[in-house]
Amino acid sequence: MEERRNVILVCSVVGFLGLLSAATGFAAEAKRIKVDQVQSPSPEECIYPRSPALGLGLTAAATLMIAQIIINVATRCVCCRKGPHQSNSNWTAALVCFIVSWFTFVIAFLLLLTGAALNDEHGEENLYYTNYYCYVVKPGVFAGAAVLSLASVILGIIYYLTLNSANNSNNAWGGAPVPPQSHIAMAQPQFPPQDPLFVHEDTYMRRQFT
Repeated sequence: MEERRNVILVCSVVGFLGLLSAATGFAAEAKRIKVDQVQSPSPEECIYPRSPALGLGLTAAATLMIAQIIINVATRCVCCRKGPHQSNSNWTAALVCFIVSWFTFVIAFLLLLTGAALNDEHGEENLYYTNYYCYVVKPGVFAGAAVLSLASVILGIIYYLTLNSANNSNNAWGGAPVPPQSHIAMAQPQFPPQDPLFVHEDTYMRRQFT
């Protein structure tokens, strides 16, 4: 019963953090700096307006990282969780979800940090091949990161539940009573005492010595 509460608690916390990361990611997409908002009074200067996309992007990245840490601490080593009675298909599915979850996490985390950094450009212009450019975040960067964040959290919850159910199954197998084994006595064989054997005198020949 207590273990079930822990599973519900972990899934609830991780799911909430995943939704929060996705929500702040979509909000950052809506509040990102657009091209027409950047002012360029001279060819060598770019003036960016203040935008809440910086804080929203950092919040999305932080909540995504916390969710990933919680789910991996609760799951522990995936490769070490394969028990002798665990189905190969379940373990393979959990391993695939684990790998894809980390892959989507890394991409989403980098996109959120990159988008947040580009929304904090308040300085000189960027020189590229003798031309000056004002860089802004492309449309869909924060939104894509939000979708990947949600996918990473969902896959993490899936492989956590899969491994947890398999672990309970292994415990059930391990708790089965072991049939008693016969004990072999390592000693000399003991024979019960037998009555003395009497042979009739007609069955042998007697020889008299003088």
